[in-house]
Amino acid sequence: MKDQAKKSTSLLARIAYGMADIYGGGAFVIIGTFFTVFMTKSQGMSPILAGTIPLVGKIWDAVTDPIMGNITDRTKSRYGAKRFYLLIGSVASALTFFGMWTTVNFSSPMAQYWYYILMYCLFSTGFTIVMVPYNALLPDMISDYTMRSKFSGVRIICSTFGAILAGLIPSIIIKDNTNAGQYLKVAWIFSIIFLIVVLITFFGTWEKQKPVIKVSIGQSFVQSFTVFRSKAFRIFVAIFIFGQGSADFLTGLAVYYVDDVLHAYGGGHFTYLMAVILLSQFVGTILFTPIMAKTSKRFPILVGFPLRIVATLAMLFFSYEGANFMVILFFSFLIGLGMSASSVSIFALLTDMADVDELITSLNRPGTVSGMATFVRKIGAGLVSALIGILLTMVGYSGALAGAGQLQSAATQQGITMIYVFGPIVMMAITLFYAKRFPMDKKEFDVIKGEIARRKGDNPTERTEEEIKICENVTGMKFDELWNKQNAFQLHTQKIKEEK
Repeated sequence: MKDQAKKSTSLLARIAYGMADIYGGGAFVIIGTFFTVFMTKSQGMSPILAGTIPLVGKIWDAVTDPIMGNITDRTKSRYGAKRFYLLIGSVASALTFFGMWTTVNFSSPMAQYWYYILMYCLFSTGFTIVMVPYNALLPDMISDYTMRSKFSGVRIICSTFGAILAGLIPSIIIKDNTNAGQYLKVAWIFSIIFLIVVLITFFGTWEKQKPVIKVSIGQSFVQSFTVFRSKAFRIFVAIFIFGQGSADFLTGLAVYYVDDVLHAYGGGHFTYLMAVILLSQFVGTILFTPIMAKTSKRFPILVGFPLRIVATLAMLFFSYEGANFMVILFFSFLIGLGMSASSVSIFALLTDMADVDELITSLNRPGTVSGMATFVRKIGAGLVSALIGILLTMVGYSGALAGAGQLQSAATQQGITMIYVFGPIVMMAITLFYAKRFPMDKKEFDVIKGEIARRKGDNPTERTEEEIKICENVTGMKFDELWNKQNAFQLHTQKIKEEK
């Protein structure tokens, strides 16, 4: 592409690339906060039925995410395979997001239920059409390790900004949570926002043309799981699930903590708490992005999570009715900084996973890698949600008391505090364990890229014993088993005869 080298270093290019994650970071903040409320309070749906709609959506994702990764790698377009789906997905996402919040008048409650399941699954499909290719786009735009970090940093800033918009704008508009028109107004606003930001990314990015990978849809599921042959990807998945899960744990319990422990939900206290956490994440992305570019992509986690653990532990001393809320907001600000460290590192690390996979398989299939990363992230979020429900039940949380406006028992309040504090801490500890063991920083990345170039005949240098050991450590495979197409189609880890 003309002037691509110059364009790849510009701030405008980084902003254009990051804009789509306003959609990625904001859509499910709105859905997670308001969709069940919309179903039950505005549409009169049973809480049991309303609660199963996202579950069905996750099951549907198990089918669509791997297939979308496969489709992306099979597609050839003058726009580039990934950018082509950004164009299609921008429209699909806007229309289906609006449809999720549209009131329908069915005589049968089950007809209404199936309508919203359909709309949720259609939106989830639109989200997949955008985000799987988007997550795979950067490796086909930028090859440089440091420059990828800068692009990823701007992306996370945009994602955090999207979460802020998605958290605050609906809270301002939806004054009466039984008024369907107010939800529809929010849907109009964000459908337009999501359409625009994804289109900005489409028009402001570029993509290297490359041969398509022709794999049948039936083979796509096996092929998707072969990305786990990579040691680096397996460790990355653990960092992704537990790092982001620690954030899911906090946001999923925040209402219970403020309402049932602090008894401070009224007077805008919950809004203040979430605003501080979201704004501190925004500040954190700005702070950690240049630090990451000068150190390593896992460094923000190694610094930010210990800070967050200390701040989270400090909340134990202020978890009671009448506690100084300004102190709680201060510690929440530090917690938000730590949460941003996870996001900054994780999405920067993701961009390099396709390179490791290519060394193993000889195939450049970032769409497949992205599809599996997106899938495991969604599954992780669903498991955290289920775990929160189980733990709340274990500490005796009573929906009947909550519905009657009565206080939970003292033991239950204490239990909620313990979950709110130690649930994220356990997940952060696991994340730190794997982050310290992640096998690839810039030195290792350069070796991997150099070996790929050598295999393609573009690097005439002789490999050293140290480089061989690095390749084996990053991939988790013996050196003579690498660069074999069959590694992409067989799940077993036995030595495979190299193709001639």
